[in-house]
Amino acid sequence: MSTLRIAGGRIIDPANGVNDEVGDLWIKDGRVAAAPTDPGARADRTIDARGYVVMPGGVDVHSHIAGSKVNAARIMRPEERRSEDQVMRRWGAFRSGTIGSVPSSFATGYQYAGLGYTTAVDAAIPPLGARHAHAEFGDTPLVDKAMLVLMGNNHAILDAVRAGDPARIEQAVAWLLDAAKGFGVKAVNPGGVEQWLQGKDRISGWDDRVDHFDVTPREIVTALARAVDALGLPHPLHFHGLNLGIPGNWVQTLEGMKALDGSRAHLAHIQFHSYGGTPDQAGDFDSQVAPLAEYVDSHPNLTVDVGQVLFGETTSMTADGPVGHFLANLLGRKWYSLNVEQEDGCGVVPITYSDRNYVHALQWAIGLEWFLRVGDPWRIALSTDHPNGATFRSYPDVIALLMDSGLRAEALAKLPERVRARSGLADLSREYTLAEIAIVTRAAPARILGLSHKGHLGPGADADVTIYAPDDDKRRMFALPRWVVKAGEVVVDDGELRSAPGGRTLYTGLDVDPEARAELEGRLAREASFHPANFGLKVDDLADPLEVGPKEREAVQE
Repeated sequence: MSTLRIAGGRIIDPANGVNDEVGDLWIKDGRVAAAPTDPGARADRTIDARGYVVMPGGVDVHSHIAGSKVNAARIMRPEERRSEDQVMRRWGAFRSGTIGSVPSSFATGYQYAGLGYTTAVDAAIPPLGARHAHAEFGDTPLVDKAMLVLMGNNHAILDAVRAGDPARIEQAVAWLLDAAKGFGVKAVNPGGVEQWLQGKDRISGWDDRVDHFDVTPREIVTALARAVDALGLPHPLHFHGLNLGIPGNWVQTLEGMKALDGSRAHLAHIQFHSYGGTPDQAGDFDSQVAPLAEYVDSHPNLTVDVGQVLFGETTSMTADGPVGHFLANLLGRKWYSLNVEQEDGCGVVPITYSDRNYVHALQWAIGLEWFLRVGDPWRIALSTDHPNGATFRSYPDVIALLMDSGLRAEALAKLPERVRARSGLADLSREYTLAEIAIVTRAAPARILGLSHKGHLGPGADADVTIYAPDDDKRRMFALPRWVVKAGEVVVDDGELRSAPGGRTLYTGLDVDPEARAELEGRLAREASFHPANFGLKVDDLADPLEVGPKEREAVQE
């Protein structure tokens, strides 16, 4: 049994009501432990954290770090890794890798830990791609990983929705989640990707009908949200709505929120869904964050992550295939498109966000507006939709902008003048506190995911801890933690990465009715190009698996 004492730090642990209180944190066997009753007790190691800020390890609720789309981006973007500063050479016991907007697997783990992040969720994996993604999870050290399984265009789901049988929908969801050994359910442009793959008219409204399946996006998303709730999954439906990135899409975003009718849902990268204007008039493009944030604030069943845009080169990758096609035509850059049989599509396109481009600048402002307008920080999580808005390595830049209104004003003044008139950012003087930063980067994402053992420092929590040196330069402070502890092991020591243990793979354990399983696998045998025996994964296929389930959700709610 090993023990670690973090002594005298300024502890910020919002989930337990601790806000900048000086104290000790005890860790035993990879978990946070209660302080010993013996005042003379000694730990195997003590970190003198006097004057330092102590927070739980960061939790990324929405990212893209593994699987076919990520690997496609690595292959199609060699130009990102030709300069020496984008190559990570082998050193000591650490593996080599590349960086760019889509780091290689080992580099991804090293860089997350280097920022103090210890958990990351890949938000879009098709069931057929799960085996590949789990293999990459096994090569991504230092962070615990989980995947959200794409179901909004899956043929088995669409058939079940058309049948209108809630029990059948629940069993289809349970079967797909079990087959992929996934953590949660994702719906991307529900029905719209399937319609695009058929070469039919674009789905743009909640009551448009998907050809062949004769269902609507409204029917798909409400059925999935109810199934997730009925199955008691820790994380609500993770939801990417209609018309991503299209001017005027805020109307469909608000309608989608209302369509959920009280069911739990997490709305992903909400920045990309908050645009006013009309699709054919770029000049009308403006921010509509205010009415959407007001709706989220008044509906406790909803949470969001932002998908903040930052300026620079990155790679767009989305399971919303039509959006990938749109971007490829708009930008005239190379494009990768993937059709996953009976499940979904995917598009990958390089993109450069320029601060001289009015649309990009307004996207930057709209993301920050979301952080500043939502009153309850527990309802919003920091994300860049890595790598779509920017890489996760940009999180310290976002934090600095949230904590310093002067820095925001300085940045805003350099942007095209129309941005100030078409967004409300200039009128928002709010500055995030350290506690609020801890909420949107740790405590809230953990709660949104339904992970009771993460995002806090109470007894029994995972001993994932980040210790920062206070600094007026908040970007520098959050880019360079002094110590990072993963599962009780000090992995960043005195600012240097010292070890790279493999993280755990979180998955949701569900019982699948044998009769339903046989029926669904029989369907695959009749209609798919692969044998059902090659479809599902076993727990043994996962790297250091950890099952979570309905009990976890109940603990979070308590």
